[in-house]
Amino acid sequence: MAIGEQSKQKQQVLSYTEGPSDGITSITNFSYDHAKVSSITVDNASYNDVYIRRLREDFSLRKRLSIGGKIVHVRCCAHIFNLLVQDSLGQLGGVINVVREWIKYLNNSESRLLEFAKIKKQLQLPSRKLILDCLTRWNSTYLMLASGLEFKDVFPRYADIDPGFHYVPTDFEWMKVEEVCKFLEIFHEITDMIFGSEYPPANIFLVELYRIKELLNKKALDPFEHIRAMVGSMSTKFDKYWGKSNVLLSLGAILDQRCKMFLINHAFSVIYGEDTAPRFMAKIRDIPYELYNEYIDCHIVSHSEQQQRQVVKRRQNEGSSFSSKKQKMTGPAVLIGKEKFHMHVSEIDRAPPEKSDLDVYLEESMYACDANANLDVLGWWKGERLRFPILSRMAADILSVPVTTVASESIFSAGGRVIDDRRVSMSVETVQMLLCGNDWIRSFHGLKNKSRESLDAAESIIFEEVELPESFTT
Repeated sequence: MAIGEQSKQKQQVLSYTEGPSDGITSITNFSYDHAKVSSITVDNASYNDVYIRRLREDFSLRKRLSIGGKIVHVRCCAHIFNLLVQDSLGQLGGVINVVREWIKYLNNSESRLLEFAKIKKQLQLPSRKLILDCLTRWNSTYLMLASGLEFKDVFPRYADIDPGFHYVPTDFEWMKVEEVCKFLEIFHEITDMIFGSEYPPANIFLVELYRIKELLNKKALDPFEHIRAMVGSMSTKFDKYWGKSNVLLSLGAILDQRCKMFLINHAFSVIYGEDTAPRFMAKIRDIPYELYNEYIDCHIVSHSEQQQRQVVKRRQNEGSSFSSKKQKMTGPAVLIGKEKFHMHVSEIDRAPPEKSDLDVYLEESMYACDANANLDVLGWWKGERLRFPILSRMAADILSVPVTTVASESIFSAGGRVIDDRRVSMSVETVQMLLCGNDWIRSFHGLKNKSRESLDAAESIIFEEVELPESFTT
């Protein structure tokens, strides 16, 4: 993931390589100048923990890890959401299938829908449609259950007049559906908010994740045992995810000018509790400075090397004008008086001020705007490049770290169209040219990959609406 010229996130395939089945050697051998590895985003598969541990050890030995690898392992937020949701749906047992089969049964006959609509009208219910879910999309299952709740009084009355309608959930089962839907409603809202963008920046996650933890804490005290059991399983998965990703998500929030440390203070009190939160807040407070110092060191080294190259180039240009009088230099460049003084002034300019740019940024007031405003945080940092030249680069790097693997998966699926049964003998170099060339051209012209377009089309059809007959709903 990278930042384009317009301060927009973009994803590009850097290379394609053939390596061992575990993939470790291919990644560790990949070199991109002398840059350090900031983070690697993976899904929640257990074998990824082993891969990341091995990569961390290898990169650490080669001194290629940023801030000691504190943000190297990023778990896919979308996969964690899915695991939490599956725990909720698992509490409903066969009720989901019953509701789904009801709607299919009604939808297969116009006369059944007419009878169902009559009862709905008698009960004066406002809703006019049922929803049939897509089995692979949990959010459509939530919408189906939510619509079923609106008609829960209609189903038993319809069963009295139709012997083919075999089973109706009990009041206790409907109560479980209602409680689960309260959970899923929040997940549905957060999913729409976070994943409405193809590449959601890292700053938008913490403000929503602590909201989930707040709900889990509340429901942990629920009087019903099945709710407490569900919450216990969900909390375990949430804590495991948070333990691996809290540093990156916290950095993203700190570099959001609307949040800074204020959101950390508030969210950590919810996530860790009032007594434990200060200890974790103190650790997080030090990490932006540790990362910022790395960027400062990198900038100083880069600036010094650039100055040395400029001096050598200038001396070579000057030497060419009187090469007949002086022997061509073969050793290191010898600085003249003006050049030494210039470098001395530059050293003074680079001397650390009493307050760093990070201090100034954090001490400034938060950026005031409407809570629902869609602020372009990356665009804001681009506008502050002159005031915060190094900090703005750090912010762009952190905010562009992918917190989900959803967008990346569509890129990797392109490999299946390049290497098919008729092209298995192509060399690695040819595959790399085809795969990378296609990706770079599309990125340059702002075009989506076909796999991404197909995925978008599939996502737009996540459920089927079953309209009740109009003549009985007016």
